[in-house]
Order: sequence, then structure tokens, then C-alpha cells
Amino acid sequence: MQKRLLLLGLALPFAFAGAASAKDLNVVASFTVLADVVHQVGGDKVKVTSLVQPNGDPHEFQPSPADAKHLKAADVVFVSGEGLEGWMDRLISASGTKNKPVTVSEGIKLNQMEEGGKTVTDPHVWNSPVNVKVWVKNIEAALKAADPEDAAVFTANADSYQKKLDAMDAFAHQKIDKIPEDRRKVLTSHDAFGYFGAEYKVKFLSPLGVSTETEASAANVAKLIDQIKSEGVKTYFFENSNDPRLVKQVAKATGATSGGELYVESLSKQDGPASTYEKMFRFNVEQLSAAMQKNS
Repeated sequence: MQKRLLLLGLALPFAFAGAASAKDLNVVASFTVLADVVHQVGGDKVKVTSLVQPNGDPHEFQPSPADAKHLKAADVVFVSGEGLEGWMDRLISASGTKNKPVTVSEGIKLNQMEEGGKTVTDPHVWNSPVNVKVWVKNIEAALKAADPEDAAVFTANADSYQKKLDAMDAFAHQKIDKIPEDRRKVLTSHDAFGYFGAEYKVKFLSPLGVSTETEASAANVAKLIDQIKSEGVKTYFFENSNDPRLVKQVAKATGATSGGELYVESLSKQDGPASTYEKMFRFNVEQLSAAMQKNS
């Protein structure tokens, strides 16, 4: 996949802003899903800038000089961690910031998997709202440390959002639990739904590994095609943030039909169906549950 030129990042970053004041925290988040969750906890006491833009791929992101300036000016920097933001160390060095990023996935039980003969960590923890509850605790603690005067606001916002996350989890179970487990199989572009699959007992098949920067061998693609045929997977999805050509190629060879687009590691633009994490998760659950009903 062709990488973006460095200067493309000079466009204005995606930002979540409340009623700005001189006291508000200037916060940077690595990608849009995390930026939204930070905004939910921080409310109008923070101005949040996302480095990766809507519909952008956080694996292949190429930081710009403007991104380095945002990092330098930030009061708090948030990353998900676990290998998602492989570019962050270079950006920190280029920015000259002394702030150590807050890794919000710290404390989450991580999935390990085999990929290319190596054991790798799956970084896509946010595709389960149960994990995002840990994010919220870590974000709340970091914002309180940076702005103790508004600690009560952050606590109230975090408590309110935790209830939303519980409701999202219940919604997913309500939609998926009634589907027989042998029908819970879906083809997607890359292996980004591991935590969703573990939480809701859904089997995801994909031609690429946990990073879109990996390449699928012809042998592995052929093996995947055979597996899809044998398991009767009827529907495939492409993702808003990466190239759909490979998954379409696999689908054509298996007879799977398109279930549409999923929002896996990037929010949509504001006028899209996944402009917040909550909207993104509920949209994906609706799409996936409808597709799994088709499996025989």
C-alpha cells in the first residue's frame, strides 16, 4: 500500500473541542478512536487533537512537521500502545517534547498470536468496550494529574461514559448471543477483531495479520480460501481505513458477498455513520450481526 507523503499531514488535524478557555488542557491523541474517548472523559475542560485523521490507518501513518509541533505544545499525550503507533518514538524525538505519552491500554489483558513465525501482540483492544473501560480509568487518572482542579468533572464524565460502555457491551450480546455459534464467522480485511471475537465468540478470518503493513503470501491466501469454503462463510467486509482489494479477491474466489464497510481502527468524518466510538461500535455490531445471520 502506498504511503502518504510526509507533507500531506500539514492539513489541520482532527480535533474535538469544547468551550475553550485559557485553562483548558491541550491534549494530543494518536488516532481518532482514542481522541473521542479522551474527549468523552475530558469534556469541555480539554481540547483534543488526533494525529491520525478520520478514515486514516494508524499502522501506516506518516507524521508531519505540523504533528511534531502539536506534540510539543501538548499538556498530555495519549497513545493506545502495544505496537499500534510504531511511528510515535520518531515523532517524539522530532518534536523535542519532554512529555512521556500515557499508554491507555496498560492493564488490559492482551491477546498474543502467531504471525509469520513470530509471537505478536494484538493492539486492537478498543474493539471490545470492556477493554475501553480500562482506557477510561487511565485517561481519567492522567487528566486529574494534569489538572487537579477539575478532578470532579473528569470523575463525573468518566462514570457517565463507563455506563455507556456497559450499555454498548449489553447491546452487542443482545444482537450476537442469539446467533448460533457455528454461524458466527466473518471475513474481514485484516486481523483487527480479535478482542471483539473473544468477547462475543465470533470467528474472524482475514488475509492479513494484525498490521496492514504485513503482506499475505500466495500460500496463505490459498489456505484461507479453502478454509472459508469449508466453513461456509457467506459475507465479507472491507474497512474504512485500508485497501479492500485483497479481501475482495479472496471473496470472489469463495463466493462470499459484501456486507459493506466496517470501522475498525478509525472513525468516520463527522457526517459519517461512525463519528464517535459509540456510534462506530454499534454500527459494526449491526453490520456483523446481520451478516452472520446469512451463514449456514
